[in-house]
Amino acid sequence: MIKGGKGGASTLTGLEFESISSLKKFFNNIENYEVIGDDIIYDGKKAAQFIGKHKLYRFLGNRGVNWENIISKRLLPDEALYITSSNKVYIIEMKSQKVGGSVDEKLQTCDFKLRQYKKLFEPLGIEVHFIYLLDDWFKDSSYRDVLNYIKTVNCNYFFQSEGIPFEYFGLPNTTENT
Repeated sequence: MIKGGKGGASTLTGLEFESISSLKKFFNNIENYEVIGDDIIYDGKKAAQFIGKHKLYRFLGNRGVNWENIISKRLLPDEALYITSSNKVYIIEMKSQKVGGSVDEKLQTCDFKLRQYKKLFEPLGIEVHFIYLLDDWFKDSSYRDVLNYIKTVNCNYFFQSEGIPFEYFGLPNTTENT
């Protein structure tokens, strides 16, 4: 992906971002995509929706799901992306670290969080995926065990420097239309 530029078909290698707003910017920079509010529009049709933080509970409530009847405490994902065509939601937690600390242990909570999110979305039949977007601090070999654990409990992680592969979300790719 070329930072800050219009992405051509050959540059759709991944999502690389440090803040939620740049995820929106990313989609605005892809041919045939635009972001209107929290909706991602592809070729004039809604393809996905941003539902991170408190928007997640508005999304559920608008569909008749009362979270308090399902889980005991709100989870507030850094970002969540609901893909309309596949009926899947991608929960994205961004973790950055400069010295050892509490984030180390937070990585070990993905299984619990995935289970909670699955309970929330089960009444709607929406499939849930949980992803960490990690800075390069976590490439250190001391994180090998926790990174392996994340994968074994059906969660996933990507590094900011490499980004999340665009294809991971199953959205239409402009290269498919040329």
